Amino acid sequence: MRGGERLSIRQVEMRGHAIECRITAEDPRRNFAPNAGVITKLILPGGPGIRVDTHLYEGYEVPPYYDALLCKLIAHGRDRAEAIARMQRALDEIVMEGIRTTLPLHRRLLAHTAFRRGNFSTAFLPRFLAEEFETG
Repeated sequence: MRGGERLSIRQVEMRGHAIECRITAEDPRRNFAPNAGVITKLILPGGPGIRVDTHLYEGYEVPPYYDALLCKLIAHGRDRAEAIARMQRALDEIVMEGIRTTLPLHRRLLAHTAFRRGNFSTAFLPRFLAEEFETG
């Protein structure tokens, strides 16, 4: 094959919509300060269109020295609305106790009208956080 020619096969088929929430051991109210500690209770979601990538288990000690990523939660649906609904259900089902995480922040973000409508930009999060912490 020479440069610029089309491939004879289609390598990627685009279907549906996916949303990923990266759950971290950070406290959004303290400028996303890391939060080390022990996972005292862990219940992970499942079901159609839900994928969970994590290394956690109950009793796991989250160290203060490394990346704060605890879990990648992915929801896939036929369209954006279904992906959001599945993610909201997964976020309602997931339980991580013992440390502060970004789970409450993800729940509020997915419920926000601007997010649900897809009407946001990179400036959205700083404004959202300012509003959140102003009103509690």
